[in-house]
Amino acid sequence: MTDVTAGILLIGDELLSGRTKDTNLSTIAKWLEPLGVQVGEARIIADNADIIRQTVREFSDRFDYVFTTGGIGPTHDDITADCIAAAFNLSISERADAMDVLRTRYKEEELNAARRRMARIPDGASLIKNPVSKAPGFQTKNVFTMAGVPAIMKGMLADIEHRIKGGAKVYSRTVEAAGIGEGDAAQPLAEIEKKFDGVNIGSYPFFNADLHGVNFVVRGRDEAVLDVVEAELHQLVDRIGI
Repeated sequence: MTDVTAGILLIGDELLSGRTKDTNLSTIAKWLEPLGVQVGEARIIADNADIIRQTVREFSDRFDYVFTTGGIGPTHDDITADCIAAAFNLSISERADAMDVLRTRYKEEELNAARRRMARIPDGASLIKNPVSKAPGFQTKNVFTMAGVPAIMKGMLADIEHRIKGGAKVYSRTVEAAGIGEGDAAQPLAEIEKKFDGVNIGSYPFFNADLHGVNFVVRGRDEAVLDVVEAELHQLVDRIGI
């Protein structure tokens, strides 16, 4: 099977300022993994129309799927929908189907100009259901545009899964090595990795009040091969561990 890739764009000045901590990247990446889609790049970008438009177009050309989060709410700085439309030279307008969705949450008198902005959808885009706050996301070509609020974004993923055609799945194994530093295992890890095609081994140190160590994570598409590599990693830990 061929590789299927995704790019993730996290949009918002609040992310770049550090005022808001992102969790959406982890959620989307973990959700994509069992679908056979590998994240090729993730980028945090500002609420700047030129940057959003250019980056969306770039990612759309480079990846099979693109996921954006943030900037589709009711306020003046929620500009993502307009930027998505501009990236693909599409018009954007208030859509009747999106307004019908908003009416399932808001009374007619509550649908002021600000809230009606959430019904502005690029021409030809298909809606993404939002089971949490109802205001829909949308799919434009290979770009899925979702809310930035983590609980809302996560809820939207349920209406995207059936639209994804994944590729070869990547599996992983983790071996914990307490009391070992990354430098202790660097050379033998490289030697193990060279023995197996299509296998990648990463080392991730951890520290707590009681001990330090490294988690060795091996990734690949053949689970039988991963089992062999995992066994070699356990042998490595036994040789150099404390």
